[in-house]
Amino acid sequence: MKLGEVLSEIRLRRPAPLDLASADVAGLEYDSRRVQQGYLFFAFPGSRADGRDFARAALDRGAVAVASESPAPAGLETRWIEVDHGRQALASAARLFYSKPDERVALTGITGTNGKTTTGFLIDSVLRAAGLTTALVGTIEYHLAGRVLPAVNTTPESLDLIRLLAELLAEGGTHATMEVSSHALELGRVYGLQFHTAVFTNLTRDHLDFHGTMEAYFAAKQRLFAGLGAKPPAFAVLNRDDSYSRDLQLSPETQVLWYGLGQDPDLRARHIASGGQGLRFDVQFGKQRFAVESPLIGKINVYNILAACGAGISFGLQPEVIARGIAALQAVPGRFERVDEGQPFVVVVDYAHTPDALQNVIAVARGLNPKRVITLFGCGGDRDRTKRPLMGQAAAELSDFVVLTSDNPRSEDPLAIMNDALVGIRRVDKPHVVEPDRAAAIARALNEARAGDLVILAGKGHETYQVLQDKTIAFDDRAVAREVLRGYGFHPPD
Repeated sequence: MKLGEVLSEIRLRRPAPLDLASADVAGLEYDSRRVQQGYLFFAFPGSRADGRDFARAALDRGAVAVASESPAPAGLETRWIEVDHGRQALASAARLFYSKPDERVALTGITGTNGKTTTGFLIDSVLRAAGLTTALVGTIEYHLAGRVLPAVNTTPESLDLIRLLAELLAEGGTHATMEVSSHALELGRVYGLQFHTAVFTNLTRDHLDFHGTMEAYFAAKQRLFAGLGAKPPAFAVLNRDDSYSRDLQLSPETQVLWYGLGQDPDLRARHIASGGQGLRFDVQFGKQRFAVESPLIGKINVYNILAACGAGISFGLQPEVIARGIAALQAVPGRFERVDEGQPFVVVVDYAHTPDALQNVIAVARGLNPKRVITLFGCGGDRDRTKRPLMGQAAAELSDFVVLTSDNPRSEDPLAIMNDALVGIRRVDKPHVVEPDRAAAIARALNEARAGDLVILAGKGHETYQVLQDKTIAFDDRAVAREVLRGYGFHPPD
């Protein structure tokens, strides 16, 4: 493909020189280390580095040109293409270079604060139950036609996403489901993508370190439903019980499917039976009613299942197929995931890292009627400080015993982070301990537990690392808990 063709849908600040426009483009890249001969390199500012700093290295490796929203450094003017928006330019170029795979794959995007990952796993399970070949992109991992790939970001850069969709098509795939983070929407990682179905789970306090205000956070989520450089989605599946859902501005072209437990949803859960073995309820959709069963636990998963049912309906799937897909998903890594070493109390690991998510996971635990709930949590560094006391208060109000520890402190002092959370804990008269060493804190929480109790290890979920100030170390709450429990003399059941 000629460079002029690759640039044909991109807003340029000035036309590309004729000799560049006629040059052949062999590939696209935004990481200079992966540039090969004849590639077009996209240089845009990142959170830690400016892509312009690597432009000369990309050209030395054989890049045909550099596209950037920043002016050319001295000496690179003849190989420089200045664009209005770097990430939007990358997305537009990738769609053209790979023949617009998003228009040939039925794409579902899920946004919201909590529930995106579980809802994504559920939707993918429903689609696979229909016999479809699918892709799944999210926080935990990426799936591609039955293969599991490591996840780099919740929502990858547009080039990586387009490549994945093109590979899905090459393997006979037809449907892709992806979590769409507010960062991705704000930065333009999904610019130009054509979504068939957009799902909104809920909006609660998170990511204010990035967005600044809840209004800006919501505005980023709104972009998925407006259509970012593409037509609005054909379907919107919205949580009727969430006030932000009701504030979304939708195109007349978008068909809305409301789900919820309150007033007037299109999809409603009836006769909910919830317990330690999972959920069972009837889904009512207009005059249709069908039963679903799921090993997932707790009221929050009723919402996630209803959202997945709505997505299935948007693709015209029959109730029995939807129900089969819901039942097939046994668990989601790091989401109320049990650690069982034969101990007489329940231990679960969960990704809850916002006040609302922490309240939800403790509510799920309470629904299992344990003698006591023991909650371990920490707060991430270099993130919204204002949610830390709210998390401390939520843990203390709803638990019987709290262990405050470190999460991913990043560049911050772990003790300073914990002091912020301790303010909230001290608003409630509840027994608690403070232990900055997360492994020691897990041991303290498990040592506190007695028969019939339930221990929640919250915050890191599926993560297998901990980000410290000067390094990232291997750390998995599940593995540490197993080791501690075995050290206490417990053994896994046969």
